[in-house]
Amino acid sequence: MPLRALPAAALCLLAIVSSAKAEQLHVFAAGSLREVLGEIDGQYRKATGVEVTTDFGPSGILRQRIEKGEHADLFASADVGHPLALQKEGLATRVAMFTRNKLCGIAVPRVGLTSANFIDRLLDPTVRLGTSTPKADPAGDYTWAMFHKIDALRPGSYVILDNKAQQIVGGPTNNVPVGGKDPAAAALATGRVDLFIGYCSGSKRLLAQVSGLQIVAVPDAVATGPEYGLAILKGADPRTADFALFMLSPSGQQIFADHGFAPVALPRPSH
Repeated sequence: MPLRALPAAALCLLAIVSSAKAEQLHVFAAGSLREVLGEIDGQYRKATGVEVTTDFGPSGILRQRIEKGEHADLFASADVGHPLALQKEGLATRVAMFTRNKLCGIAVPRVGLTSANFIDRLLDPTVRLGTSTPKADPAGDYTWAMFHKIDALRPGSYVILDNKAQQIVGGPTNNVPVGGKDPAAAALATGRVDLFIGYCSGSKRLLAQVSGLQIVAVPDAVATGPEYGLAILKGADPRTADFALFMLSPSGQQIFADHGFAPVALPRPSH
């Protein structure tokens, strides 16, 4: 190739690379959204040709990364508080709630967990309790809010639950697979814990790794949250709002429903 042709070729390559980068949106998302966002990303790419790259982790940790200057276009959190905090700090331009979830007790068979004995089993001194990590992960915050509700029904319960809860997932150092398993699944399989409080939407993933687990939703009397919020971040790609609207569209909300979440924007069924 003649030397005089090199600059033109280099410029052409740069244009191709820049175009490829421009066709990507970067999303920070709560780990509990891994499966559902995988499907939503695929559907969005099929409809628009825009690639979405997703970085998963505990919402509180992701918020800290954004505050320290890491780039993302959209933040999908397992609570609304972290997105609102980023908006207050001037790091997010728009915030919206996009789905709900539920907390479940996920227990080994010997616990005999039911809705009727849920509180009794949590308080049982022979039942080892596992949770996510408060402040770093909203699942932990929702769990401690549940402890307060239990305490209102049975005074003294909060101290017992706060002392016995093992924070086995959702923090800066306890969020990696253990022996190829989800940290909660590994803890249940090895007997480190007998009962884990986590999102109901994630129960299928744990069941696939540990057979025979009992899944029981937290009783309504002590249920808390969870409500998920998204934030369009400062300096985001202009198409980020379109992706957020896709998440809130009927087709996007149906995908959330199919993965065990409670959608917030589905129309009523026609009769």
